[in-house]
Amino acid sequence: MHLKTTKCNNFCLVATPVDHEIFSRPQIREQFEALFRAFDPSTSFQFFKSFRRVRINFTDALAAAEARVKLHKSDFNGKEMRLYFAQSVHIGSPRLEPPKPEKQFLISPPASPPVGWAQSQDAKPIINYDLLCAVSKLGPGEQYELHTGTTNTPSVIVHVCEDDSSDGEDETGEGGKPARPKIIQTRRPDYVPSVNQ
Repeated sequence: MHLKTTKCNNFCLVATPVDHEIFSRPQIREQFEALFRAFDPSTSFQFFKSFRRVRINFTDALAAAEARVKLHKSDFNGKEMRLYFAQSVHIGSPRLEPPKPEKQFLISPPASPPVGWAQSQDAKPIINYDLLCAVSKLGPGEQYELHTGTTNTPSVIVHVCEDDSSDGEDETGEGGKPARPKIIQTRRPDYVPSVNQ
């Protein structure tokens, strides 16, 4: 279990938002550093240009507290400067822990199924015995109507193909391979506009 604790560092201040001229002009930087070196001559600075922040490290906690009291919300180079004590975050473990067991089923693929999970049984296939019986009784060239057509839907008719192998003549195409039978496309129903114009 991780314990995340936040402690206030009494020796460090963070100044924000800082004017961009502190990062580009050495004279402005020296003026900024002089403000804090008045409280502690051995103060060190860390400049974070992309965050517009400066970390000020003091050697004495009382000097840091006094600087914060006197310079917080003060004006520097035409902008208000705010000072905060730096916070150090401590996480109990240096390594990541695995997720809690009740959340593991969200991982794909899951390491193990969640508690109480049971595999569902596949449904039995639906076999239309009437259709099988009707098709088995058909001979070559006969047809069976599965669905009678209406004005909005086409009819569905099963045609039994004739057996070409019984003729005794093998139709061969190029290379001695049997010729492929021609597939007859199903005719599209006539279009009847349903909206009166």
